[in-house]
Amino acid sequence: MAPEFIALSIVILLFSVILHEVAHGLAALYFGDRTAQNAGRLTLNPIPHIDLIGTILLPALLFITNSPVLFGWAKPVPVNPLHFSNIRRGELLVSLAGVGANFGLAIIAAVLFHISAAVLPTRLLLQLLFFTVNINLILGVFNLLPIPPLDGSKVLMSQLPYNLARQFMAFERYGILLFLALWFIRIGNTSILALILSTAVGFLRGLLGF
Repeated sequence: MAPEFIALSIVILLFSVILHEVAHGLAALYFGDRTAQNAGRLTLNPIPHIDLIGTILLPALLFITNSPVLFGWAKPVPVNPLHFSNIRRGELLVSLAGVGANFGLAIIAAVLFHISAAVLPTRLLLQLLFFTVNINLILGVFNLLPIPPLDGSKVLMSQLPYNLARQFMAFERYGILLFLALWFIRIGNTSILALILSTAVGFLRGLLGF
């Protein structure tokens, strides 16, 4: 990949993971929790959102190893569900807000891609929009995995009966181990995690005309 496209994809990834976290914070604010706002996290300024592993080291490792997927995360925004006006509904919608922002951005970029391809097929612009679609679909699918502490696990917990939710919450300490297992266990030359992501993202790209 040419250096300018590598730089472009890094910028898009950074913006997308920050948008994901800001969406969580805004949704929490809507339900009455000002924790993220008070922490200065409702901003697109990248500095307060950077996570050493998820924003820097992991994306760099994926580039170096020529991974078929590129993803990462920003520092999670602080949220206190006890401040929500409706705790169960708040937990569900705040958890979905981040992936909703990513899928929404992917849809907008896909529409602009098809318009630009027909009207103004500039290579750099089309590449920008393509990267935006691809990266945000990956982020959306990745975060919907029901592995603690990803958003998918919080969506699941918000819908479980209280006792089951508490038992599932205890599983959170093993989330990183499950993630690593999915990353390192391979089917052929592809990790299980990459296979899950590429299959789901491929399906969604087809729906968007890619």
